[in-house]
Amino acid sequence: MAVMTKTSFMVRNAFRNRRRSVLTILSIAFSLLLLTLMMTIWRSFYIDPGPPESARRVITRHRVSLTFLLPSYYRDKMRSVPGVVAVVPMTYFGGKYKDDRPENAFVQFATDPGEYLKVASDKTVPPDQLEAWQRDRAGALVDVELAKKFGWKIGDHITLKGTFFPVNPELTVRAIFTMDPPPHTMYFNAAYLDEALPWFKGKAGFFDIRVASADDVPKVASTIDDMFRNAPEPTKTESEHAFKLSFVAMLGNVKAFILSICGAVVFAILLVSANTMAMSIRGRTREVAVLKTLGFSGGNVLLLFVGEAVALSVLGGLVGIVAATGVVQLFTHSPAGIGISTGLNVTAPTMLAALLVAAAVGFLSACLPAYRASHINIVEGLRHIG
Repeated sequence: MAVMTKTSFMVRNAFRNRRRSVLTILSIAFSLLLLTLMMTIWRSFYIDPGPPESARRVITRHRVSLTFLLPSYYRDKMRSVPGVVAVVPMTYFGGKYKDDRPENAFVQFATDPGEYLKVASDKTVPPDQLEAWQRDRAGALVDVELAKKFGWKIGDHITLKGTFFPVNPELTVRAIFTMDPPPHTMYFNAAYLDEALPWFKGKAGFFDIRVASADDVPKVASTIDDMFRNAPEPTKTESEHAFKLSFVAMLGNVKAFILSICGAVVFAILLVSANTMAMSIRGRTREVAVLKTLGFSGGNVLLLFVGEAVALSVLGGLVGIVAATGVVQLFTHSPAGIGISTGLNVTAPTMLAALLVAAAVGFLSACLPAYRASHINIVEGLRHIG
């Protein structure tokens, strides 16, 4: 005969009403899916420092806005700053490929092929392809995942439709680079824009700068900004991570948005779990009286009900975390990704935090009804009908 332990008794009771338990688990799972996604986005935006090489790069842009261009001659002056290793001009082109469908969208930059990889040293390009890209003013450098997505090969011709710039570059894929994670980006020669748009000649959107070490970043940034402080086009120099966050800030108060969603999700989980446990315990009043008659103390009853709630919540949390991981993988490693960075992933700390939230919600939702159940009078409990 199998011996019924407190743990096995708790598990069996957690699923005595299977439909209600399954629906509770699914509700918690959906909530934890949303919570895990929000925490993953938060980590990607505000915590993840990015690839190690990015710590050695700074971005110099116009102090007022990215929409204002900078003079190209700033580049030579920046090269003279102590700690600067290489400087390349970068201009966001923002063209359309084929049509306006989101799945065909990707980022394009005009730059200097001769020096770009000295700054972006975390990109790997075969030497023969790099040389071919540097020789061809209409050549393009694309990442391997972008090439796979559109079926591009070396020598393929690509036409972009200008949106910000009134020109439609006709480019040829000359080089394919690899990088972890792939940025889903194309680069082409800024000289193409110089020749096609006379008003653009001698200008750049911003400058990407590589410094000797991460310790040099603050000093280099302040030196460059001091150099052009009284110029007609003043600059703002910041780390690559801070530069990316400036794009996020354009969307509004993203931090408040994410925090509000997380708060609403946790509140929803708490309501679902509390309602489930209240219904379950209310319907088991006579059972509690029987348990006390058999020698169960109020503490044991409290532990059993709280344990049931935590078990259901954690199980729902596990399902939600697995689902969130699948969703992130789908949107970063498939054509449905619409250009989302493959650096986005559900990390172990994020999973642990989500599980702790699920366990805490289960615990809090069961405390009050379980406490009341543990103090039920045996006689009144046995007389209870319902």
